[in-house]
Amino acid sequence: MIRSMTGFASGKGTHGPHSWTWELRSVNGKGLDMRLRVPEWLTGLEAALRSRMSKGLGRGNVTLSLKLSREEATADLVLNPVAMAAALDAMARTQTMAEERGIVLAPSTAAELIAVKGMLETGGDADDPEPLVKHLIAAFDALLRDFIQMRESEGRALADVLDGQLTQVSTLTEQAAQLAEERRDKIAENLRENLQRVMDNAQGADPDRVAQELALIAVKSDITEEIDRLKAHVTAARDLFAQDVAVGRKLDFLMQEFNREANTLCSKAQSADLTTVGLELKAVIDQMREQVQNVE
Repeated sequence: MIRSMTGFASGKGTHGPHSWTWELRSVNGKGLDMRLRVPEWLTGLEAALRSRMSKGLGRGNVTLSLKLSREEATADLVLNPVAMAAALDAMARTQTMAEERGIVLAPSTAAELIAVKGMLETGGDADDPEPLVKHLIAAFDALLRDFIQMRESEGRALADVLDGQLTQVSTLTEQAAQLAEERRDKIAENLRENLQRVMDNAQGADPDRVAQELALIAVKSDITEEIDRLKAHVTAARDLFAQDVAVGRKLDFLMQEFNREANTLCSKAQSADLTTVGLELKAVIDQMREQVQNVE
């Protein structure tokens, strides 16, 4: 199954006083490059998310951004007994010292005490990141599934395009093979003429060198190997399409092989019709290569 390297997914959720939104997106890349923007105080979250992304994704420049907010109004407030005891002790000492000097102090109220910094704090586990991290990891698994499904959906459309282009390559390869067969007599005649020309000028020449020149003339006109390799590459590409792993790099390498054979075919064409087919092959292969850049 072919998967695209481009994709997008977003999600949101809440846990206690916290709410969040995040986005996961990717574009083409040579390897898997992950960039995460998550709060540093959520200990262990980034490592867990990276592990899940590494297992689920093969290639692409992937960016994950998490925006977290907290609704303080929803948190319970509790009295800090240590701070309260310290404040009462300080008040008692202050009162004693004032009386020793004949100073009368106005009585303090509970509201004034509570207003002292540190006297009230949020209760429960609101400041413990572990429960929040667990909820975020669970929510991310669903987000990652949506993200992969989108890449697979785009991959199916991409596979249809590539399959059509591969069919074109196969058809053009067959046309080239037919044209090569039709020109066989012409090539044989040219070879006989070249052979006669060589023999007429071979007096006193090195027999091994003459044999090499004759072999070179034959090789320059024979495209059998190029046709066979093009057919083999078509089969290899279809096999890669059927695999359920990331095949983008292998397809990219295969496109280079396709292009090499098409170039050689054009250089050996020695006919306008075969040259035209070779150029059409190069054009389709170039289009395929552009599409393959999107394959994971």
